[in-house]
Amino acid sequence: MRVGELSRKTGVPVPTIKYYVREGLLPPGELTSRNQASYDETHERRLRLIRALLDVGGMRVAEIADVLAALDDPERPLHKVLGAAADRVGGASAAYDDAESAAARGIVADLVSRRGWRAQASNPAAVELAEALAAMARLGHGAFADVLDDYADAAEQVARADLGYLDRQVAVEDMVEGMVVGTVLGEAVFGALRRLAHVDASARRYGED
Repeated sequence: MRVGELSRKTGVPVPTIKYYVREGLLPPGELTSRNQASYDETHERRLRLIRALLDVGGMRVAEIADVLAALDDPERPLHKVLGAAADRVGGASAAYDDAESAAARGIVADLVSRRGWRAQASNPAAVELAEALAAMARLGHGAFADVLDDYADAAEQVARADLGYLDRQVAVEDMVEGMVVGTVLGEAVFGALRRLAHVDASARRYGED
């Protein structure tokens, strides 16, 4: 297909497609003449993945380039490819160096060790968790750490469901896109489910019969 058709099928403007090619995010099309190139389904798939990483994952172009480099590396294990994408999803936490942050980092490190999770304390999610706990402590809710294992139990169950969904995908690109969408939109789904469960639990515990 020509670049115009690729644009129509993906909704990505032609100048943006050419920009992605210049930045190395999208491989160039096959030249059919001096000023014309042909694109195929692999370009369409890659474009859709780039848009998912941009629009859903909220990544910057440089971060997407890192993810795609991992994706295109035949020697990179699938776990590392998915990790390259997951580590770049989510917002950055503000950095603090106070007593609450230090205590929270210790709590997270203990949690990871106690549960035998194969993750490092430097993992972006671990850093984000520590800062969330520190913020709670600054607001006088440090006791929230006492129920952290209950939340970790639920998180493990959700993670197994996420990976179960990914196992249905065949292509690695589908897995990466599914992970990005599942991480961001999945959090919205889980948050909504949590609020619904709160309504039910509150009504059962505190509501009138």
